Amino acid sequence: MTRTISLVALACCLAAGVPALADNWPAWRGPTGQGICKETDLPLSWSAAENVRWKLPLPGPGNSTPIVWEDKVFLTQATDGGAKRWTWCIDSKTGTIAWKKMIPYGGNEPTHATNPFCSASPVTDGERVIVSHGSAGLVCYDLAGKELWRRDLGEFRHIWGNANTPVISGGFCYINCGPGIRTQLLCLDKKTGKETWKIPIPGGHEGLGGRENWTGSWSTPLVLENKLLVSYPGRLIAFEAGSGKELWSCSGLGKLVYTSPLAREGVAVSMSGFMGPPLAVRLGGKGEVTESRRLWRQERAQQRIGSGVIHKGHIYILNDPGVLECIQLKTGESVWKNRLAGKSWSSVVLSGDRLYTADDGGSCFVVKASPSFKILARNELGERIRASIAISNGRLFIRSYKHLWCISKP
Repeated sequence: MTRTISLVALACCLAAGVPALADNWPAWRGPTGQGICKETDLPLSWSAAENVRWKLPLPGPGNSTPIVWEDKVFLTQATDGGAKRWTWCIDSKTGTIAWKKMIPYGGNEPTHATNPFCSASPVTDGERVIVSHGSAGLVCYDLAGKELWRRDLGEFRHIWGNANTPVISGGFCYINCGPGIRTQLLCLDKKTGKETWKIPIPGGHEGLGGRENWTGSWSTPLVLENKLLVSYPGRLIAFEAGSGKELWSCSGLGKLVYTSPLAREGVAVSMSGFMGPPLAVRLGGKGEVTESRRLWRQERAQQRIGSGVIHKGHIYILNDPGVLECIQLKTGESVWKNRLAGKSWSSVVLSGDRLYTADDGGSCFVVKASPSFKILARNELGERIRASIAISNGRLFIRSYKHLWCISKP
């Protein structure tokens, strides 16, 4: 009888155009860590007055992306010049604040004017939410806002600040601690915050003294089965998730890395920042795989801060100047480049055959994910956006410098 009711309910959902599978968005880049959403029944058009379910005023700018678990949205926010670092829990249906928790910080942590404090996004497994507040530490709450543990990660010192989002997989929390002189990949027990393993990453610098010292990784690790892929200055590295053992590495990246790795269709892709080289490598292998498994490397590319997606043999990425690009996955050849509007730090999100992204000026775009370029919609919110779009239960959650927006069909 239960099975019959479930099938009837499913049929009704499909007939009504309601997505049968509603995804949570538990991390910055969604359920897979690669900006891919299973839901397809999403809004195509919206504005500051159209298809807005709710909007919540924010007390200041921020670059972090909201995450969503069932009826809860989690967001990080700094106030008082970074002296107060907040985690907010918001009702996804109404936009009302369920709870707010604050971690104070009295130190002198450097950052850049374009990178407000609390730029790292939260992450959740449905039982706990873990937040990195940089030099103020890593903190874990249950979904009702009770603090479960807190860990001091030491000082984060780089002239451009930090934005490294933690990742949860299995029983562990992983975080790329950096950039700066002290850079390390850290694995913690997600229930206790106790260290499981730590890998120091040599060659860091805080960026003072000129361009020759501009180096570092803001990249969030990608969990791929039992491996962690992390992009660092000079190389893409695969670590064994359980032990931290280095499995393989591919050389060829530049000194600055902002984007997170991508891996689909048997290929891993890593992009340098500051016009540095991108590269692709066939997954697998052991040790140094540059000569044996690297598919391609380009000497120079446009500045890339937001991350891309892989779809049907192509990479789609929005470059910092506001140029959306389609690249052949296995050759690195550019299929098309088209300017959408202004500069952008927003990562691309894939839903079916649609790409969702935004630019600094508050323009949101829906573009066909195809070797033939086509803009499906341009939607104006009119407020600076440097976060990425989160998707859950048929709704888009968009964090601007003034509001958190919830966009949905009528």
